[in-house]
Amino acid sequence: MTDKQHLLGVDIGTYSAKGVIVHRDGTVKATRAVDYAVSFPRPGWAEHDADAIWWSSLVRIVRHLLAVSGVAADDIAAVGCSAIGITMLPVDANGRPLRPSVLYGIDTRAVREIAALNAALASEAPPGRPSTVLSVNSIGPKIRWFRDHEPELFARTHKVLTASSYLAFKLTGAYAVDAYSVQGFEPLYDGDRQAWDPVAARHVCDLDLMPTVHEPTDVVGTVHGAAAAETGLVPGTPVIAGTVDAAAEALSIGVAVPGETMLMLGTTAFLTQVLAERHRHPGLWSAARFLAKGTYGLSAGLATSAALTRWFKDNFGQPETAAAERDGTDAYGLLAEQAAAIPAGSEGLIVLPYFSGERAPLHDPRARGVIAGLTLSHTRMHLYRALLEGVAYSIRHNLEVMASIGADPPKLTTVGGGTKNALWLQIIADCTGRRLEVPAQAIGASFGDAYLAGVGAGIFPDFEELRRSWITIARSVEPNDATRAVYDVCYDVYRRTYPNLRAEMHDLADLQAGTRGA
Repeated sequence: MTDKQHLLGVDIGTYSAKGVIVHRDGTVKATRAVDYAVSFPRPGWAEHDADAIWWSSLVRIVRHLLAVSGVAADDIAAVGCSAIGITMLPVDANGRPLRPSVLYGIDTRAVREIAALNAALASEAPPGRPSTVLSVNSIGPKIRWFRDHEPELFARTHKVLTASSYLAFKLTGAYAVDAYSVQGFEPLYDGDRQAWDPVAARHVCDLDLMPTVHEPTDVVGTVHGAAAAETGLVPGTPVIAGTVDAAAEALSIGVAVPGETMLMLGTTAFLTQVLAERHRHPGLWSAARFLAKGTYGLSAGLATSAALTRWFKDNFGQPETAAAERDGTDAYGLLAEQAAAIPAGSEGLIVLPYFSGERAPLHDPRARGVIAGLTLSHTRMHLYRALLEGVAYSIRHNLEVMASIGADPPKLTTVGGGTKNALWLQIIADCTGRRLEVPAQAIGASFGDAYLAGVGAGIFPDFEELRRSWITIARSVEPNDATRAVYDVCYDVYRRTYPNLRAEMHDLADLQAGTRGA
């Protein structure tokens, strides 16, 4: 065990990155966030420049934290990083990115590759063993897309990394991926056997391109001289493998042991339930393990969440944006305040929030957003509330699928930027019938990264100390029974609308792809 007192965590998200320095007793010494943009070069594509966004953000954050926290760099016991998952970043023999990273499920370019691989894998599945069902979150189809569409760059590929893998590499020179994130490398990685699959690899790429698998808390290396010069960290500072942002976010609010469930309201929404035994459903992601050995994960991710409120603010919220800039207030807060005056159910206005396709449980990258029930009496605020309700309906849909396989969470510990919107939390509680708990510490995944680093440094033996001394619940949101009836009716319409319009959605998606040159 080290006698150093502080831990550093950094998380790279879709639109922003955040870092924190935490004392080993849980006291936060400093935080820092930076914003950036996602590149959408074609319909269905979503990319980040690994150096200009991921590494540059980490450098800016770490230098700021060391400057303002009062913590000396030589008192950092370990560094932990998490990032959006699962991304695909090919690098050459020197670790230099060969192209912009292909992001997680919001990037839907590999639809044909998904279909081809699913068909091939189904035909090869051993008797009695279900075949792997790939989705837009699977990294294998994206590697195959890269192989087939950019063969010259693929031929120069030395390793394929995730975002957290790349940060660990830039700090230490090690090519590593953690045992939870690696399950997103399907079909190349067999989660049931916890091993790479040479049979599936024949359809994608050579397994030599894969990073080495470690526990999330394993120290994969130490900060080397070049990284120390850029970040201000001390050479030799231990760096753990880290993990995907959703898992670190869950850990940041104490969701690490069986029976706990996280709802993350960020750019997308994500549900993660920790279980003592494995539960499976084709519409959900069943993890053969979670962060700790002997635990399992059951997850569901929406393709949009706060991305919708941002879309609304940018396109229809000019009055609130101007007022916020003038008065020093928050545009989202002004929107929520006005939308709270609209009755539950938005007076018969329903939104299907599939503006970027949909992930769980539909797994339909060609799904499209729908605004149904518009009349001349509806206003901007009806639409804004209906967007919030549409996300809540999708969350309810996933919870119902979880319940159908015996994994029915009674409450949701909630984290992410969406927790600032009290109206949204109440809508979700009312729509789902679940109590929401909001922790006092709302820093997010970087807070979990710091704790993971503490385990890696030997400061903490396991995840129990986190729940005892690092986490407190600030408030709870109870469902309002008075709104349940109207939400039940709206939810029923919501569920029927997608299958009734699926063919038309797909026609429009194809039209959009054709007219925009995708």
